[in-house]
Amino acid sequence: MSTRFAPLKNDTFLRALLRQETEYTPVWMMRQAGRYLPEYKATRKGAGSFMSLAKNPDFATEVTIQPLDRFDIDAAILFSDILTVPDAMGLGLYFEEGEGPKFERPLKDEKEILALKVPEAGSLQYVFDAVTQIRTTLNGRVPLIGFAGSPWTLACYMVEGQGSRDFHTVKSMMYKRPDLMEHILRTNADAVAAYLNSQIDAGAQAVMIFDSWGGALADGAYQRFSLRYMQDVVNQLQREKDGQRIPVIVFTKGGGMWLEQIADIGADAMGLDWTVNLGQARARVGDKVALQGNLDPAVLFAEPAQIREQVIATLNSYGQPSIGHGHVFNLGHGISQFTSPDAVSVLVDTVHEVSRAMRKGAV
Repeated sequence: MSTRFAPLKNDTFLRALLRQETEYTPVWMMRQAGRYLPEYKATRKGAGSFMSLAKNPDFATEVTIQPLDRFDIDAAILFSDILTVPDAMGLGLYFEEGEGPKFERPLKDEKEILALKVPEAGSLQYVFDAVTQIRTTLNGRVPLIGFAGSPWTLACYMVEGQGSRDFHTVKSMMYKRPDLMEHILRTNADAVAAYLNSQIDAGAQAVMIFDSWGGALADGAYQRFSLRYMQDVVNQLQREKDGQRIPVIVFTKGGGMWLEQIADIGADAMGLDWTVNLGQARARVGDKVALQGNLDPAVLFAEPAQIREQVIATLNSYGQPSIGHGHVFNLGHGISQFTSPDAVSVLVDTVHEVSRAMRKGAV
């Protein structure tokens, strides 16, 4: 363990990712630091904008820690955005109130695309500073997750200029000019790998690749334009730091039909969205990877008894935990901004209580 940081007091999350024995099923939530928390809203208001929040290590540390102070969750995740990498490539990321991220200079012509380069590390130093500050502030409380968008998901935003329902522009380029698309993806893969390695150097104890839009691709196109480049990223990552294994999680939203192929790219764990049957996924991938997921985020709008029932159903779907098969409880996608924090407390407490009982044979 690095002398820069305090020893880890709760390593349950990391052990689950590495398919080692755990006393209970660890839990964290995608977007756990965010708009559903009143304390986040107050900090965001003080920062003035999302990017002011993300680019200030003090603010990023504050909002990363906020859910840990409220809930007994087993991992912290860096507060940032997947689009910091293309922003550092010069595309001009901005956020409009009430709308998603947009780029001022999306990739349109061949000259711009061929000029695309991996950003200088210094352009993202604010992220690495935040990682180190968060890890220091955690003081060994729980592990810190770093993350990045997948090469394909970043390319969707970089070409479309914003989020999309049909991905018409990026898919048109993919089919008409696959050479240009693959240049973007190769550049993105190298940039994402360097970005994640720098997060690991700064203190991240696990990293996650979010392939938010991989499920928009046809079979065949997914393997060529998304999975292949996630594997390139995984192949370039440092997997050990200061004598500790650094687990890698990959998550393709809408990727349920490709689980076996995703499990083969060399990651330690695979995230699942809520459309996948957890028990069937475990049977399909065996002991190749740990699984993370996969409660429908909309369950958190139900009553406490119903939330508890659905959490237990998810744990039962995965089945009795065993060495060689790891499970990290999570949502099947990011938590909604309209979720009550009280609902999250029910989720977290139920996961811990019931998963402990399952290991003792009491359920």
